Amino acid sequence: MAELSYRDAVAAAIAQEMARDERVVFLGEDVGDAGGVFKATVGLLDKFGPRRVRDTPISEQAILGAAMGAAMTGLRPIAEIMFSDFLAVCWDYVANEMSKTRYMTNGQFSFPLVVRTANGAGSRFGAQHSQSVENWAMAIPGIKVVAPSTPADVKGLLAAAIRDPDPVIFFEHKSLYAIKGEVPDGEYVDELGKARVVRQGRDITIAALGLMVPRSLQAAEVLEREDGISATVVDVRSLVPLDTRTILAEVARTGRLFTVEENPRLCGWGAELASIVMEECFFDLDQPVVRITTPHIPLPASDNLEDAVVPTTARIVSEIRQAVDLGDRGTRASGRSA
Repeated sequence: MAELSYRDAVAAAIAQEMARDERVVFLGEDVGDAGGVFKATVGLLDKFGPRRVRDTPISEQAILGAAMGAAMTGLRPIAEIMFSDFLAVCWDYVANEMSKTRYMTNGQFSFPLVVRTANGAGSRFGAQHSQSVENWAMAIPGIKVVAPSTPADVKGLLAAAIRDPDPVIFFEHKSLYAIKGEVPDGEYVDELGKARVVRQGRDITIAALGLMVPRSLQAAEVLEREDGISATVVDVRSLVPLDTRTILAEVARTGRLFTVEENPRLCGWGAELASIVMEECFFDLDQPVVRITTPHIPLPASDNLEDAVVPTTARIVSEIRQAVDLGDRGTRASGRSA
């Protein structure tokens, strides 16, 4: 295995798929000569040339419109929207066109199309460049939604997304681009719609996505060391398809679920997961599902304020401690064993 950064794993996955399939093309703002604003596509233009790696005008509508046309005529395009916030500019194409054309044409047109975009807070870009918007995409039928937390998952899941016959929005967390990890050598393809248990514990289950996965793992270590609370951490990885089987199995085993979400609280992905858990394994729960989220506010640009609103390791620890203590006291008061 090689050690790659998260951003280098992006380029590795795209290069792997472009070398494998000449129908794969890549387009977006500054993705060629500049190697991407986050330097996640360095070297692709030199390797594959301007016919397959294309810099575009500053127009999200043009980028997705061109990608849609390419997909409909037999290519397998990868389109980059520089910041996930800018999906709002071309949301009609996402919500009304690429998500529905295969259905509305009875399969006459397919959409093997990947939209890559940089998501999330932590880089001090303020309210219009720091949002975590994966729940936007999750709400649209016909779109697959993926958010990796490690370099290995970036390579494997991006390759799987490029090979998928349906449109995929691939959320790369901008605060993870610099992290490094082991990535399988050679051709590597993961599977969409599979969560991963990244830490096994006996007392609680934490479901997290993107940047919240390493923060949840850090919180789990603190809880084990300082409180004796043993936590399972599930990296959700894919919101659509959602791997309910893995998550429900862990919740049923531990009896407690905490979701750690960077998106604003209202209509976050954890709310849907909490609803599914309450319907499917209510009688396995020892206490209500607890959601740890960003408040329903625009993201501030101030370092201190941004850190105050996005879930941190310390806040995850604090909220889990409080909830577990409250749940244990409730269990004792009811006369039931913990």
